[in-house]
Amino acid sequence: MTSDDGPAPPPRTLAEHVAPALTSGADFFRAPFHPATRRAVAALAVGWVWHLTAGLIVWILVLVSAGLVPALGVGVPMLAFWLVVARRFGTAERARVARQTGVRVPAPRPAPEPHRRGVWSRLWARVRDDRAWAAALHAFLGMLTTCLFFSVVTALAAAAVAAVIFTFVGRDSTLAGWPGLPWPATVVGALAGAVVLVWAAAALAQYGSYLMVRLAGALLGPSATELARARAAAAERETRVAEAAAHTARERAAVLTESRTAAVSAADTERRRIERDLHDGAQQRLVALGVELGVARRLADKDPGHAVAALELAHREIKETLAELRDLVRGIHPAVLSDRGLDAALSALAGRSPVPVRVEVTGDLTPASPAAQAAAYFVVAEALTNVAKHAAADLVRVHASLVPDDHPARLRVAVSDDGRGGAALSPGSGLAGLRGRVAALDGTFELDSPPGAGTRLTVEVPCAS
Repeated sequence: MTSDDGPAPPPRTLAEHVAPALTSGADFFRAPFHPATRRAVAALAVGWVWHLTAGLIVWILVLVSAGLVPALGVGVPMLAFWLVVARRFGTAERARVARQTGVRVPAPRPAPEPHRRGVWSRLWARVRDDRAWAAALHAFLGMLTTCLFFSVVTALAAAAVAAVIFTFVGRDSTLAGWPGLPWPATVVGALAGAVVLVWAAAALAQYGSYLMVRLAGALLGPSATELARARAAAAERETRVAEAAAHTARERAAVLTESRTAAVSAADTERRRIERDLHDGAQQRLVALGVELGVARRLADKDPGHAVAALELAHREIKETLAELRDLVRGIHPAVLSDRGLDAALSALAGRSPVPVRVEVTGDLTPASPAAQAAAYFVVAEALTNVAKHAAADLVRVHASLVPDDHPARLRVAVSDDGRGGAALSPGSGLAGLRGRVAALDGTFELDSPPGAGTRLTVEVPCAS
């Protein structure tokens, strides 16, 4: 049973909600003025009328129909009908209890289905409905409960009113005092008795409402077997959810371990590439530059013409070395990405590609973090390099956008071409390194490259990575 009395900071028990005077001393002293007392009196009054009319009729007719069953089965249709009515009575009673006390009694399971086709099978299915019998029993016990407590509460309240009226009868009245007692003692005693009666009536009203709700929960709600099955099913669901969460956590840990290993491997490969490029490119050119400058210095006085030629060669070496260093730095982190954003960086990649590239950017990409934008940039750069080397494509399309529906938002980059297709994520390839970079940012990497139908590479990374 659940309470519908509005939000309360701590969850309350049924007794604390319906009969707080029985659970708390402070609520007991407030009992005559407590909202629970007003609800209890109204529930008992309405329940008294409801059970003396509809409840009594249902109970009597169910008993009469059951008594007619041995008479050649004549009472079976009547009993099935009135048990259906008893179920409807139980539904109405649950609604009344919820409306007047704020406690919702869960509905029981539906009536059992017949085992076979036919009218008699359907009738016996209604007769075998234990919840309908329980609703009929509730009609009788509910009548006893509401009648008893409503009568006692009404009698106590009437006695309290009579005691108050008694205190205001004049001194000369024959009702003015008890024999042998002075007038002030009579007034004090009558008022004290009225107070006791009022508190007793309030406490009994709350207790009667509490018994009425407990009776409805026991007879109009799910049976003990149903509750046990529901608790077992809930425990099983919680176990499955916990197992699924543990499995997901294990898979997540495995993915993170794999992506971390891939990221470390990619970083080590990148470091070795930079070291190799510096050693084989810029370092060799700087050595050659030093040789040419030494030649120019030795020939400056003896052969100025050869010295000038050596200086020109050294100047050309300097420009080529600077170009190589710019390319190397661009491979580490492009300056245009930091200065002008991902949109301009993708346009710069498209301008340097030997294959025509069409760049489309939807929306503002600035909410994406620098790490996410860098990952998208290198994915496009590697994809364009692969297209130029292997795809034999006539056109490449690059589309970048944010996916705002996700939490957090994700940066999506798609690169597609009309080439020969057949690209694969082989170990040690550039695409494998990009997948490791994307996985390290908790992103997704999808490659679709059927032979003869072009290649489509789609990457998504969290904007807050």
